[in-house]
Amino acid sequence: MELSIANLQNEASHCHSNAVRNWLWIGVFMITIQVMIGGITRLTGSGLSITKWEIAIGTIPPLNHKAWDEAFDLYKQTPQYHKINKGMSMSDFKFIYFWEYFHRLWARSLGFVFIIPFCWFLYKKQIKRSLMRDLIIIVLLGGVVGIFGWIMVASGLINRPWVNAYKLTLHLNLAFLVYAYLFWTTLKVTFPERKAGVIGSGINILKLINLLLIVQLILGGVVSGMKAGLAYPTWPLMNGTYVPYDLLIGKNWSLDNFIHYDSHAFAAAFFQFFHRNIAYLIFILGFVIFFRWTGFLKGKNLLFNAVIIFIGALCFQVLMGILTVMNCKGSLPVFLGVVHQLGAVGIISALLYMNFRFVRGNK
Repeated sequence: MELSIANLQNEASHCHSNAVRNWLWIGVFMITIQVMIGGITRLTGSGLSITKWEIAIGTIPPLNHKAWDEAFDLYKQTPQYHKINKGMSMSDFKFIYFWEYFHRLWARSLGFVFIIPFCWFLYKKQIKRSLMRDLIIIVLLGGVVGIFGWIMVASGLINRPWVNAYKLTLHLNLAFLVYAYLFWTTLKVTFPERKAGVIGSGINILKLINLLLIVQLILGGVVSGMKAGLAYPTWPLMNGTYVPYDLLIGKNWSLDNFIHYDSHAFAAAFFQFFHRNIAYLIFILGFVIFFRWTGFLKGKNLLFNAVIIFIGALCFQVLMGILTVMNCKGSLPVFLGVVHQLGAVGIISALLYMNFRFVRGNK
């Protein structure tokens, strides 16, 4: 593999003040925290505790006994209360209410953290056209995330005691998309003079990992939404076999089993099997990059560090995935599940940074 260093961007079009750069990094941090809070909300079963979507009024939580009773009475009308939490105490309700409220409040805070500095920087003419376009896209994507967040919640308020796994997957992966776009934008502003390793066909492995990670994030969302870890809480085998028995029965491969996944074990087996095996493939390809590229990168710390960061994030995420699934015995492990979800953010960040530092050459 031939390697040369190139400066790929016009510094003037991406050079912004330190204040703008720090503002973008604060946004990256806040979205990371939002993903973490969302994970806690999901794993504690808190997402359906607030049955209304009130953009303005919803910023104020219940402030007295009457308000709490009204909120609890609304929750008592949901399928989740009748099928899972019937008879729960007010204190237990306040616990799950807190996490859903905090999740929504943090999302609203993101809006304020964006709009107030944005108006100031715009007034001071510190935002250039290239960044303005990216910020508009990020805002639009953020709005879509919020819309699909309510669509997801609404799916668990009629008939079902949980939100629909596919709608949860869409909401989660849209959040990942917002994060990825903001992170890439922040990299461009932080490193306006982009120095990257120009390589040949070796970039194909990186592109394959990019594609596989998109698929993996989708599968991970479905696995989370279906609570598929509870069905196969073992590793490296899935309840004693590499390929689950349900996947070997031809009649199980029906659209109905994917749609009505709660009524059959097939979908849980399908999504967890492919989630595990694509993780193995990404892990292997990551180390192919490590062993093939690091010899060419000695003495080029910027590029070498990009590979090491990715390998470190990859190893951490695989370890967290294994620990999470092995502790899904009877209930979902909240701490490990949240760390595993944050690990996905780490993988996205590390992979984007590696994409930022490597590009295909002309040859």
